[in-house]
Parts: sequence; structure tokens; C-alpha cells
Amino acid sequence: MSALPPLSILDLAPVVEGATTRDALLNSLDLVRLADELGYTRYWVAEHHNMEGVASSATAVLIGQLAAASKRIRVGAGGIMLPNHAPLTIAEQFGTLAELFPGRIDLGLGRAPGTDRPTMRALRRSLESTGEDAFPNDVLELQAYLAPGADNAAVRAVPGQGTEVPIWLLGSSLYGAQLAAYLGLPFAFASHFAPEMLMQALQIYRTTYKPSIRHPRPHAMVGLNVVVAPTDEEARLLFTSAQQRFLGMVRGQRGKLPPPVASMETLWNPMEEAQVQRMLSESIVGSPQTVRARLAATHERTQADELIVACAVHDHALRRHSYELLASLT
Repeated sequence: MSALPPLSILDLAPVVEGATTRDALLNSLDLVRLADELGYTRYWVAEHHNMEGVASSATAVLIGQLAAASKRIRVGAGGIMLPNHAPLTIAEQFGTLAELFPGRIDLGLGRAPGTDRPTMRALRRSLESTGEDAFPNDVLELQAYLAPGADNAAVRAVPGQGTEVPIWLLGSSLYGAQLAAYLGLPFAFASHFAPEMLMQALQIYRTTYKPSIRHPRPHAMVGLNVVVAPTDEEARLLFTSAQQRFLGMVRGQRGKLPPPVASMETLWNPMEEAQVQRMLSESIVGSPQTVRARLAATHERTQADELIVACAVHDHALRRHSYELLASLT
């Protein structure tokens, strides 16, 4: 039986129907403790705004709490949407985290805003800046703030300077792969919601990679949706919560994570079903035996250095159990 690559967790801090935002945050703290015990490599949370079903908008604040609640596991952002922030602010936030939790903090950076235009305006106060087009320069500026640097620099990140927090570039298209290769940075592909360009992005990243001092070789992580339950039937039932959430995205509706349903057939039309299935095509759902075989096949196909797993299950105890079963497969 072939070995699987290191496994990590992507927690979108889901707020589920029938529960509160506080419940979601407490569930994340509980889950990171479990992940720490089970031997997962990383625990990442993602920046989203103005979404009733996601509790990780204050990403750096939540990362601090997750790191304090755990002992060994690396904790970080998957990711920070850099166009929403001044690079200096992010350098100070993650520099502070790195000083408090040395050797345990990751900083994944995304180019998308992670929200709608009115919320973008509220975050930035203005949309007159070059925004996403400035992303490469913002990444370089952020790297400079985190580097050892000169003490006589006009602007320094304090905390931040010299912490050299590991930076990852995130992407769901070819752009992120190209930029990560050009800058010699690790790359994480968001195939858990946008899988269509996965293989092409990985090929571009690896074939055009320019070695850097800290990263002489390319390092790729692939995002997947994974739900594990004792049987295939139970796992497919739990997965209907994620399918309903993605159906809402197709319809332009955002809300809390719904409970599972016995069948999706009455909820979507054929066109919607096809679109949801396409968005969720990099999902692995089933019993431990089913999931182990499909994870091995995904690893063989992608040659990913790491896999990071999202698990949108309505019941927190069953979500925990899914991650327990997944960890037992390695």
C-alpha cells in the first residue's frame, strides 16, 4: 500500500444552521486540538467577509487562538486576501504570531478579495487602488518586511522584521501557479472549489519554477473535499451539506451550512447539478477503504507534496470523526 503525502486541514469555520458564530469558533478550537493530537501537519483558516456561514473573517485573530489551543501543529492562513490589506499590516500581524508561536505559523496569500464589491469598499475604504493588479508587488513588499532587513529602513514591521514567516501563494487558476514559480515560493491550489485547472496549474508551476534560497525545489499542496464515515452511504449523506452549500453559491445565495438531506434530486435541476458536480469534482467521499484508495489515486495523479482537506459536515461530532478516520489511513 503506497504511502500518502502529509495531510493538513483547511477549516472554513462553518457556521451551521441551528448554531451560532460562537459555536463555530469553539468548534474550530476543539478541532485544532484534535488535529494536533492526530498528527496533521497544518491547520489553516481562510479569510472571507460578509458571509453568514463563515466565521474566519478576522483571520489573524483566530489563528492566534488556534495556535494557543494547540502545541505542535503548524497554524496559518489559507489564506489572507492580500488586496484587502496593506502589506505592512499583515507583516505586523503575522510577525506578532511568529514571535508568540515560533516555528508554527504559515502565511498563505490569495489574490482574490474573498467577498463582494460593497464589502471590498468597506474593507479598503476605496477601490481606486490597483487592487489585484498590485498583488505581485504587494507580495514582494510583504516579504521585505518579514526579512532580516536593515535597522535604518524608513519603515519596519515591528514585530515582523526578521521572522521570515513562511509564505505560500494560493490559487485557483494559472496566475497563482505562474507567480509562485517566478518567486520561488510554495504553491497551494484551491481544487476544493475550483478544480478545473488543477493539473495544468501544477504542470506550469513545476516546469517554470525558479529556485529560491529558502525553496530550492517546487512544493505543491492540493486542496480536496474529503468526508469519511464508516460506510460509503453514510459519507454520501453527510456530503449533501457541502452539495447544498455549493448549490447556494451557484444560485448566488450565501447562508449557514445546512443539515444533510436524504436526496439532492428534488433540490437542483440538471444544469445546477452539473455545475455543482464540476465544482466538487475533486472530492473524496466514502468509507475508510474507499477514501484510502481514492487518496492514493489522487496523489499518484497530482504528485502533490501535501494534501489539505476541507470537510463541511453539519454535525461537529461527525466532522471530528471524519478527520479521525482520515488520520488513521496514513
